[in-house]
Amino acid sequence: MKNRKLVCLEFGPPESLGFEESETPSPGESEVIVQVAAAGVGFFDALMVQGLYQIKPPLPYYPGSEFSGLVTAVGSGVENIKTGDRVMGLTGGTFADFISVPARLCTPIPNGLSDEIAAGFCANYSTALFGLRECGHLQVGETLLVLGASGGIGSSAIAVAKAMGARVIAGASSQAKLDSAMEAGADAGVLYSEENWRQSLRDTLGSDPLTLVYDPVGGDLSETAFRCLSPGGRFLVVGFASGTIPRIPLNLPLLKQSAIVGVDWGGAARDREDLTNGLLHTLSEWIEDESLKAAPVTAKPLSQAPDVLTKQVSGNLIGKWVLQGGE
Repeated sequence: MKNRKLVCLEFGPPESLGFEESETPSPGESEVIVQVAAAGVGFFDALMVQGLYQIKPPLPYYPGSEFSGLVTAVGSGVENIKTGDRVMGLTGGTFADFISVPARLCTPIPNGLSDEIAAGFCANYSTALFGLRECGHLQVGETLLVLGASGGIGSSAIAVAKAMGARVIAGASSQAKLDSAMEAGADAGVLYSEENWRQSLRDTLGSDPLTLVYDPVGGDLSETAFRCLSPGGRFLVVGFASGTIPRIPLNLPLLKQSAIVGVDWGGAARDREDLTNGLLHTLSEWIEDESLKAAPVTAKPLSQAPDVLTKQVSGNLIGKWVLQGGE
């Protein structure tokens, strides 16, 4: 059986990407072959194919890092996975029909989680749980503002925060994006495209203190959001999707007695081998007992990968998007 793989031969716009065909891979020692049901699309993927990420991979480069699918073959030395298992995980080159994956990188898909949602689950939800629980120490009943709430990172933070018993206010740049964030489980929302969105946030908070901000956006929004924190609050720095790293004056955390905390799940996972497995174990339990309701995703055929990545670059995607294999 032939195997399609999206390939980047030269760094540039996503529409220049193409597919190559090869034989279906065979598993090596401690590896499994996964027939990809779906592969998650992220801003990272769009940066990589353009050569705009902080690290440039050698060419040819095969995009994609998230996957869900069915195990079709198992290599020697694999004991915890068998043919026919549904698995999800993170590895390279997932925009393909079949991939070879080290068995240790595969996690069973919990009951109640579709292949499409599982394809974009591991990175965003692990980041959300790591950020909210370990970095932000979110407590039941606290109020959280999520910036960029309609994206894959933001919508996963909404879902995890709700599972942890928080009140969630979504921040978005358009009504369509705000509607998507509300569908993901937010309790209320504000449009930060409006000139006086800080007052809108105050009105939405009412008498509740704002104790956490989850910020994967950066740019001018960050300082305004930090100023909205109640004394003793925590500001979680997750990323800079706006393309601009904010410069928050350090007198603000001093006067507000508030903390700015970096959320680098990837870096922490490299230092702590058991971190991601522990996070995914907790998340899977929450999915199975229905305390965590994962946000919806949008699925497109693998053949449309260049177009979907182009939309990712433009910032026009709402919610998490995944690419379905097998069409």
